[in-house]
Amino acid sequence: MARTRKGRAVSGWLVVDKPAGVTSTTVVNKVKWAFSAQKAGHAGTLDPAATGVLAIALGEATKTVSLITDALKCYRFMITLGAATTTDDAEGDVIATSPLRPTEADIEAALTAFRGDIQQIPPQFSAVKVDGARAYDLAREGEAMDLAARPLWVDRLDLIARPDADHVELEMVCGKGGYVRSIARDLGRTLGCLGHVQWLRRTWSGPFTAEEGISWADINRLAQTDELDTWLKPLELGLADLPEMTATPEGAVRLSHGNPGMVIGPSLPYGTEAWASYQGRAVAVGHYRGGELHPSRVFN
Repeated sequence: MARTRKGRAVSGWLVVDKPAGVTSTTVVNKVKWAFSAQKAGHAGTLDPAATGVLAIALGEATKTVSLITDALKCYRFMITLGAATTTDDAEGDVIATSPLRPTEADIEAALTAFRGDIQQIPPQFSAVKVDGARAYDLAREGEAMDLAARPLWVDRLDLIARPDADHVELEMVCGKGGYVRSIARDLGRTLGCLGHVQWLRRTWSGPFTAEEGISWADINRLAQTDELDTWLKPLELGLADLPEMTATPEGAVRLSHGNPGMVIGPSLPYGTEAWASYQGRAVAVGHYRGGELHPSRVFN
């Protein structure tokens, strides 16, 4: 006999304005409980000390998480100059200091090397796996690791403010897998003054913004009430970066069963990833091939 899944079959996106001091996993678990949802996940981890957009997918929306994870994201952050820490942010212990302080011109010139396609070494305290273990667990045990550099696309990295000689505020738009703490660490090294993240806020992620996010307090206040459901956004928002096709009635039936189905819409190159809707609702994501969509994900 098949096991019955506990909870509500609720689907959609909840945009949370995450506060500092809680983990991304804690937020997911709280949201899942607050909605009594059967299934939940998030698109892009935020460090416990970071704030801002944490997009939580519920139910069928979890099938679109990878699309939001791959989307561009924007971070506003403050770097403290003159000190390196164990964690590359203000949570860690200071391990080195420098009296040098760069000029704004020095900073602007150095930022050029951090734009476009770059290679980035993750922080020692990160979720990267090393021989099956998380790097942050090994770092807590005092183990120093040679972590491999990873590619990162930095669409934009701008100097926003220089409130004093010891601090610089930046804004970065980047792709999947970016570590703001690594940017702060490496920029400080490039400038010869060292540096670490003082605070960090993700202002938007794909189609979601911090301004539209629900607060931690409101999640707790509205938990398991109908009012909380009004904050839920449709799962189709997770498909915003893909072209939309419209399934024919017969095509919608075939797609819903995981089979190729006929779709109509804009002219697309063969093999383009797209999504199909029927009567205003997402049916499937797949690849367009000669008038049909070949599904890779089906929405129930």
